[in-house]
Amino acid sequence: MAPVSRSDPTSPDARAAALALLLHRHSTGPKHLREPGPSDAHVVRLAQAALRAPDHGRKIPFRFAVVRGAAKSRLADLFADYGRRRGKPADDVAAERDRAEHPPVVIAVIARIAPDDEIPEHEQWMAVGGAVANAMNALQLMGYAGKVVSGARAADPEIAGAFCGPGETLVGWIAAGTAATPPKAREADAPAALVRRWPDEGGT
Repeated sequence: MAPVSRSDPTSPDARAAALALLLHRHSTGPKHLREPGPSDAHVVRLAQAALRAPDHGRKIPFRFAVVRGAAKSRLADLFADYGRRRGKPADDVAAERDRAEHPPVVIAVIARIAPDDEIPEHEQWMAVGGAVANAMNALQLMGYAGKVVSGARAADPEIAGAFCGPGETLVGWIAAGTAATPPKAREADAPAALVRRWPDEGGT
């Protein structure tokens, strides 16, 4: 058997290194991001990782829309208009603009769920979630940082309509760039608490 190259992504060392990074993944808020952001080639790699998420029937019920450069000003206009329509004061409207303009790259996540498909809707949504998770993991593995942001803005008809076609849903955005500050300390995880044998030893 030929020796395994250390550069082989399937080698034990490479798998261990990737798992170590995965176990330390964290989100970085948009206001803590700076240049550089992921290049177009890196975004394609991010999409490639998303395609490796579990997907029953390989329906690919999602797509991405990349907002960078001058396009961020258009997104900022949408966010500012959203703030004004909700009666927000001028400072808050300015903050809405900054949410769109500050991250180096903004990637809209758009779901394409087929309600009458043989694949149940909840499984299609699971595929969307898995794709987003893989994309975020890839972002960190490539040396970047980011956070998924959604909420009321993604549900706003004016904003959603700017990104979505018929039958599509705006899930939210991935704000991506380089971390300007180290991650905040968080409480220790307790993964063992999430794992139980089946059937339960208590008989439930």
